Amino acid sequence: MPCTACSEIPGRPPLTWGSLHPCRVWLQYGSFSRQGPNARPHPRFRSCNLAQQFPHFTDFRLDSRLIRALGHLGLDTPTDIQQDAIPVVLAGHDLMASSKTGSGKTLAFLLPALHRLLKTRALGKRDPRALILAPTRELARQVFGQLRALTGGSGLDIALLLGGENFNDQLKTLRKQPQVIVATPGRLANHLDARSLLLHNLELLILDEADRMLDLGFAPQLEQIHQAADHRRRQTLLFSATLDHAEVDHMATRLLKAPKRVAVGEAHTEHRDIAQRFLLSDHLDHKQAQLLHLLNHESYQQAIIFTATRADTERLAGLLQQQGHSAAALHGDMSQAERNRMMDSFARGQQRLLITTDVASRGLDLLQVSLVVNFDLPRQAEEYVHRIGRTGRAGASGMAVSLVGPKDWDAFKRIERFMRQDIAFAGIEGLEGKFKGIRPKASKAPARPGPKPRSAGKDSAGQAQPHKPAKPAHSRAERFSGPGLGSDDGSAPLRRKKPGGE
Repeated sequence: MPCTACSEIPGRPPLTWGSLHPCRVWLQYGSFSRQGPNARPHPRFRSCNLAQQFPHFTDFRLDSRLIRALGHLGLDTPTDIQQDAIPVVLAGHDLMASSKTGSGKTLAFLLPALHRLLKTRALGKRDPRALILAPTRELARQVFGQLRALTGGSGLDIALLLGGENFNDQLKTLRKQPQVIVATPGRLANHLDARSLLLHNLELLILDEADRMLDLGFAPQLEQIHQAADHRRRQTLLFSATLDHAEVDHMATRLLKAPKRVAVGEAHTEHRDIAQRFLLSDHLDHKQAQLLHLLNHESYQQAIIFTATRADTERLAGLLQQQGHSAAALHGDMSQAERNRMMDSFARGQQRLLITTDVASRGLDLLQVSLVVNFDLPRQAEEYVHRIGRTGRAGASGMAVSLVGPKDWDAFKRIERFMRQDIAFAGIEGLEGKFKGIRPKASKAPARPGPKPRSAGKDSAGQAQPHKPAKPAHSRAERFSGPGLGSDDGSAPLRRKKPGGE
């Protein structure tokens, strides 16, 4: 199979896998030829249909320590987003990337970032070399776990900085001068304010789930971090659920320099590994009956149940425990230590059900979760995609069931528009409800045109008439108030006397 892109290079014959493919040479040696790293790749490299086929991680020529770590994790084949993003980052470009949840975005930035740190000399001795920002503590811990698995035995010191944890303990960690830091934006900004951390020699700034960080209001902290590490040698990587986001675009123009764009699949496209069902619900008791039926009759290993409020997580967890289910609640009011214990316990399989708010909707890689239930629909349609993405990960199949009541109808219609498809409702035999959805309000018919008004300013003889100004409309309060008309204490207005007296 010839490479259609490279065969169009002037003076070069069509190439096949049997010949020395210049795109693969560029990936391996940094150029199209063996003339050194200063040789620039052909601009059509990104469209090369052979260079984008990487059956193994070894094809990227990553550091041998990373290849060994991947082998220990049982990983040898890159996903689509990894195939597209890793070469761009290795080439030194800034990057904006998006792909479906569960597609392997974390390794798509960790592997090339660590390769750079292992192969190049640091810009400074004291400052961290790479900073990875995540919107939530749970996602940051997930990224840190993968980072720790990849850096074992590499000699790189890493650190995790989360809000809600002891600030002084983090100061002790920073005094050890870690080379890679994973943090939430708020806590990192706190350390910048305290001058316990400097970013003058930062080489890599990585934003994971950038759209979520903006939704949570971290734009000022991101700008502060950018200013603290604003120099021309910094490489910036931005990963987002979607690149069609006005605020993400605005932030990218501030933080990134001539970024390359990589988009693998769109957020609204259907996830082939997740079977999705929508059920209509009459009220809260009806939803609870449907949920219990699902948990008692569906086949699953572990399940995550999403609710709208923190109070609902506790109430629903108590209800399910009374019904004999092993259930636990997770929400934002819990301390960080409690949240860590709960997530670790659920990941080890000590509970079968996790009832949570959107605090657990992103980044958590729990391979045993095969069922997701939206007890309440999220307000934002994009969050629905992240919720159901907690199942069907790494090629496994999963199921997502959403309960749609009258209060969820507007959110359901937003999801339907976002997914760009008409969603049909399923049912549970014996639990059919009366609610069938809410019809859109009929638009008011336009008013019929009335008789044409007579032209103003002329009498029957056609003579011009002086224009009489219309009387201004006054409210009842205006008719009985005005300068000098109130009582002395201002509590009650006085009536205006009629002309001529009484």
